[in-house]
Amino acid sequence: MRSRTPKRKATAAAATVLMNSTRAVFFDRDGTLMEDAHYCGDPAQVKVFPCVPDALRKLKEAGFRTFVVTNQSGIGRGLITLAQYRTVEAEMLRQIGEGLLDASYFCPDAPGVPSTRRKPEPGMLLEAAADFDIDLAGSYLIGDKSADIECGRRAGASTILVQTGYGAEQVCRPDFTAADVVQAVQLVLERAVGKGA
Repeated sequence: MRSRTPKRKATAAAATVLMNSTRAVFFDRDGTLMEDAHYCGDPAQVKVFPCVPDALRKLKEAGFRTFVVTNQSGIGRGLITLAQYRTVEAEMLRQIGEGLLDASYFCPDAPGVPSTRRKPEPGMLLEAAADFDIDLAGSYLIGDKSADIECGRRAGASTILVQTGYGAEQVCRPDFTAADVVQAVQLVLERAVGKGA
């Protein structure tokens, strides 16, 4: 799994995203794949939700690429270091298991800082699409916040709001709603079969 260092400009990536064939599922991290630990800088606080590894495995078996796209403003705010972020990421990947995520994209920018990558901006999805030849129109973003849903919408992907994390508190219009990642992935797979994929 590759971890992506932030790129400051997503416009070039956007220009290269054409008619691609590879589908992907993009996941928010905190509150979606793992319990939200509020500016998590301690790997001991990492608790991946049960059945997430199995759900990711099913997506891989169905031919989907899988990515993490996560705002990490704790870095920009000076609350956690990049090194702490990396140790948390490593523990999350250990709990998920090898080979189930293709790459992880993160944005360290704090709110109020001009950014093309901080969700709801679609920069991280556009970067992944350019890096991995992804068809965003055939892809999904799964998250627990309205910023996730708006990010997916701006990138042209279908969106699924999960009710874990902050999901139940959000006021937004996702394409679909699911109880958790397991149910969201099941929805993705059912729709893939329905489209003859």
